[in-house]
Amino acid sequence: MTNESELTLKLRAVEEELARRRASDRLARYNAGKKKHKKQLAFHRCKKRNRWVFGGNRSGKTECGAVEAVWMARGIHPYRKNKRDVFGWVVSPTQQVQRDVAQKKILSYLRPDVIADIVMVSGRKDNPAAGIVDQIAVKNALGGTSVIGFKSCDQGRERFQGSSLDFVWFDEEPPRDIYEECLMRVLDKEGDIFGTMTPLKGLTFVYEEIYLNRGNNPQVWYEFMEWADNPYLSKKEIAMLSASMDAATLESRRYGRFAAREGLVYPEFDERVHVVEPFPVPASWQAGIAIDPGLKNPLSAHFYAVDFDGNVYVVAEHYAAGRDIDYHAAAILALCDKLGWKRDARGRVEAIIDSAASQRTLAAEKSVAELFAERGILADMRVDKDLFTGIERVKSYLNRENGLPDLYLFSGCVNMIREFKSYFWGSGDAPVKRDDHAMDELRYFLMSRPRPAQEAAVPSAVARDKERRIRALLRSRRRVR
Repeated sequence: MTNESELTLKLRAVEEELARRRASDRLARYNAGKKKHKKQLAFHRCKKRNRWVFGGNRSGKTECGAVEAVWMARGIHPYRKNKRDVFGWVVSPTQQVQRDVAQKKILSYLRPDVIADIVMVSGRKDNPAAGIVDQIAVKNALGGTSVIGFKSCDQGRERFQGSSLDFVWFDEEPPRDIYEECLMRVLDKEGDIFGTMTPLKGLTFVYEEIYLNRGNNPQVWYEFMEWADNPYLSKKEIAMLSASMDAATLESRRYGRFAAREGLVYPEFDERVHVVEPFPVPASWQAGIAIDPGLKNPLSAHFYAVDFDGNVYVVAEHYAAGRDIDYHAAAILALCDKLGWKRDARGRVEAIIDSAASQRTLAAEKSVAELFAERGILADMRVDKDLFTGIERVKSYLNRENGLPDLYLFSGCVNMIREFKSYFWGSGDAPVKRDDHAMDELRYFLMSRPRPAQEAAVPSAVARDKERRIRALLRSRRRVR
């Protein structure tokens, strides 16, 4: 046999081995074909350190959590700076759920040749899928060995103390005390928290801290993932599953949405549609400031612009509680300076304000409106406070008959965005009186405006082109999110 033949046989053997590995390497095939799960990729590409996927069953949420954990442990994450000797936890509700879901997924994405060792809680390490895994030692591509540890919430908070971690993956929603303990575990390494869950427990702390992001944590990110986002589910199967569930169950099981018994006041509000990135606002668009006064409660003030087609933009906000009139007036005027907001000949600005601002309290000789006026903010208290008419007016701005909105919020208006998402009907016939200050002054402003114009029977060429561009923009945002 010639040397050339020997070399050919060796090359062929190498190629066959590589082909065998590729065929058995599920990780290499993840989102690598013609079909790609775009929301899974958006999750992996996000650089924030507290990321959550709220998804329906079979939407692909657990898959991306498992891959994220394996990529980090192996030191081969394609979108992040990799580390060696990574230590992370996978947290499940119970050990049985761990074995059947998260543990099974992790093992499916680890080739046998990259597993250095397995420590079992129960069962045999030569058949880990059949038992309960404690830790998996993984060969890191940068050198050294990483460890993926498994925890279950039914073990209690004390079992989550002491370790310093690079990441924690919550497969389904944890109790609050365990979540907070895990935040401490990643603190010194500036590690990552990520969760994949179907929100079946109602409006829990995850709803408050992640979805509403009440603390305005800049590291928080979330995405909703539903069946239609999973390119590997057939439309026929989606239709069959949808037909088998009632509307309330579909909200969580298909769409991964948080559900309250009473329902949202503004289900039309969609961050992907109504929230836009800030852009320079022409002076001619400046339309007004609306204020809902509060001293112990938050004072909410927003700046509104209206373009030549009647679209309303909420461009800036001041939102603070427990501060005096001097503080609020100074903050509002500072925003006026920043935005170049129009003033009268004496340097004053005008605002519409809740008529309750005309009342004097025992602690003050002057009303809130009078105190604002002394500080250069003229308050017009002629506001229409009819609640239900106002709600219908807001709804008409959120969604016209042609499916396009007339209301947009700049992304910096985080408190109004949060209130939209947490404004629920109460057990009676009115919304719950909680965190509704921005909702109130939004109604006041929109009630001072004419109703959104009805579509012309035959829209102009300019109007058709504008509508086409808006629809294209909305479609692109949905694809990215």
